[in-house]
Amino acid sequence: MNKLIYYLLLVPISRLPFFILYGTSNVLYFIIYRIFGYRKAVVRKNLTHSFPKKSVAEIRDIEKAFYRHFCDIFVESIKNFTISEAAAMKRMKIVNPELLEPYYNKGQSVILVGGHYNNWELFALAIPGQIKHTPMALYSPLKNKFWDEKITSSRSKYGLHMLRIDPILKKIKKQKEEQFAVIFGSDQSPRKSQLAHFTTFLSQETAVAYGAERMAREFDIPIIAGSNLKVSRGHYKVIFTLISEDHSKFKKGEITAAFTEHLEKDILAAPQYWLWSHNRWKHQKSEHEPDRLI
Repeated sequence: MNKLIYYLLLVPISRLPFFILYGTSNVLYFIIYRIFGYRKAVVRKNLTHSFPKKSVAEIRDIEKAFYRHFCDIFVESIKNFTISEAAAMKRMKIVNPELLEPYYNKGQSVILVGGHYNNWELFALAIPGQIKHTPMALYSPLKNKFWDEKITSSRSKYGLHMLRIDPILKKIKKQKEEQFAVIFGSDQSPRKSQLAHFTTFLSQETAVAYGAERMAREFDIPIIAGSNLKVSRGHYKVIFTLISEDHSKFKKGEITAAFTEHLEKDILAAPQYWLWSHNRWKHQKSEHEPDRLI
């Protein structure tokens, strides 16, 4: 069944022109939001808690705009199965890749942090051809082996390495002659067993995984935030901002708080483009093991 869905449905759909895909997105919006209300309770709760001063009408406006964008991201992600590298880079442009070049020239790797904001899947396809570093993204394999192979293959087809944390650490330690850009998605809820830093994010006490800061400190490599901004329907741009280069200037957790605040500013500027359907605040501070917090 999985093979039939992929080869007879998704691949043919992915070859359709964008104007047809966006027409499909408009129909999906009506079905997903108006008829089935997919994860509407989670979205509404997240928005209400994140914007306590906004009126019900304002929350509903953001909610509707989110679902329209969510459906666009859905069809754009299907398109990614067959999109060319040139088209991916045309639709996802790195504005200032030169920010990374001094580190590359010094033989230094970097850490890139971002969130599930705008089209993060397209970013995976577009970044290898626009920076000199070898991009590596942390990845947790899917339980379904068929979809794990297809999605991993799609994301990595133009040069992105999809790896678990241990292989990434091994590469950084042993391959001194190669410079890596390690990509962290910083906005997912960390597991209870993960080392986490609690900070205020979107008006709420929030656990943020400490892994990016920990790696930056351990290997003494800079940590850089990427703002993934929407230019128009199906077109995006990424702007890099240096968060920390000399980590000794920051107390533990402050770098994590800094790049979380950076993402928050992007979300506040255009909240409809963040992944509100994610149950981001499912774990409270009391649930985390004390020795896993900083």
